[in-house]
This record gives sequence, structure tokens and C-alpha cells, in this order.
Amino acid sequence: MLGLGLGRVVILRNVTSFRRGWLVFISGFFEPVFYLLSIGVGLGALVRTVTMDNGSVVPYADFVAPAMLATAAMNGAIADVTFNVFFKLRYARIYDTMLATPATPRDIAAGEVTWALIRGGIYSTGFIVVAAVMGFVHSWWAVLALPAALLIGAAFAGIGMYATTYLTSWQQFDLIFLVVQPLFLFSATFFPMSVYPEGLRWVVQALPLYHAVTLERGLLLGEVGPALLGHAAYLVVLAVVGMIGAGRRVGHLLLT
Repeated sequence: MLGLGLGRVVILRNVTSFRRGWLVFISGFFEPVFYLLSIGVGLGALVRTVTMDNGSVVPYADFVAPAMLATAAMNGAIADVTFNVFFKLRYARIYDTMLATPATPRDIAAGEVTWALIRGGIYSTGFIVVAAVMGFVHSWWAVLALPAALLIGAAFAGIGMYATTYLTSWQQFDLIFLVVQPLFLFSATFFPMSVYPEGLRWVVQALPLYHAVTLERGLLLGEVGPALLGHAAYLVVLAVVGMIGAGRRVGHLLLT
């Protein structure tokens, strides 16, 4: 895991740059809330309940809410480590300027990933409050939902920044959307695993957002078991791989 070090200066710069763009900053919070209201509540009026893979029956809105929380953490992290990092790296050359200071590529990567984690954490906190007010939180295990959301943010921030370092043009961001959108739609976010064809279930179970959704769903619904540790371990590994890879790639691009 990358140490933060002088990455705190990168975080401070991001905080300063968003002082006049706070509307853009908070916009990422509303998308999962709108999905929750339109699909979880609206469609939930038609689809009253859903039978989960363990056989328990829950209201559809309760089923969807944890998935939207995981999505909020993912979107908050991805938003920063894609467009923003790409612009700073390829066009503004901000990182080149930072290297004129004692900061290292590892500090830059750690700072950007941590900032994305902070952004995702803020979105997740707001969403948890909304979900609790609307009655979608049913267990005291939900106190771990925010730490879980931070873990989700770390996983997607690390791997997202790692992927961004390989992009060379704005058009290639279509590839990012080509990955994120199917993740959102087909990670057991809106339907239990049982509705997927047998041959596709192993594909879904390999997706990172599936593990994020399953982890948050277990915590918010109080269905906690040893399997949740496996989902958390998957995200930890993804976060470590992404952060280490991002640090090395930034160093390669800036120092060679």
C-alpha cells in the first residue's frame, strides 16, 4: 500500500481547486439517489419483493439501496482518477511541476487516489444518511457500511488511475464507459444472481462491483457471514494492485 507522504499536498491542491466548483463536486452524489428513487421506489411499487440468493425475501427498494451505495462509492472514485488525472498528466503537465519539489511519483499517485477516496466517501456518507431517513437501513451492521464504501472507493480509485495512465486521447475514455456501464447494470445491482443464466454467473461473480454490492447489501440488511470477508478481501487486493500499479506507471511516464 502506498504511503501518503507528500501526497497530502496533492490533496490540498485538489481541495483548493474545488472551492469554486463545489456544485460539480457534489453532483456525483445525486445520480445514485435518483436511481434509488426512480428504480428502487418507482419500480418497487410494481415489483414488491425480491427473493435473494440465500432465500430471504426483502422489499425491492431495500434490495437496490445497498447497490446504489456501492455505485456511489465507485462513481465518486472513478470521477477523479479518470478525466481529472488524465488532464493533469497529459495536458496541464501539473505533475511535471510537482516533481520539481521533493514530491515523488508515488506521492502523486497516493495523493490522487486518496483524494478520490475522500470524494467517494463524501458521496457515500450522504447516501447512507438518505437511505437511513427513507427506511432502507435495517441493521446495526450498517455502521460498517461507510468503511466498506471507503474500501470500495480505494479499489476503484487505484485501478481507475492505473488504467488512466494508459490512455493517450480523450476518445479513449469511451473504453472507460464501456467497462463502467456494464459493471453498473450487471453486477447483481438490480436483480439477484439467480436470474442470470448459469453460464454467466461466474462472469458476474468476477466483477469488482458485484463484490462491492454484495458486501454493502449484507451490511445494510444485516445478513452478515464469513462470505463477506471474501468480498472485502477481493476489494483489498484490487486496491493494492491498483495503487502500486498507478504509482509505477506515473513514475514511468514522468521520469522517462
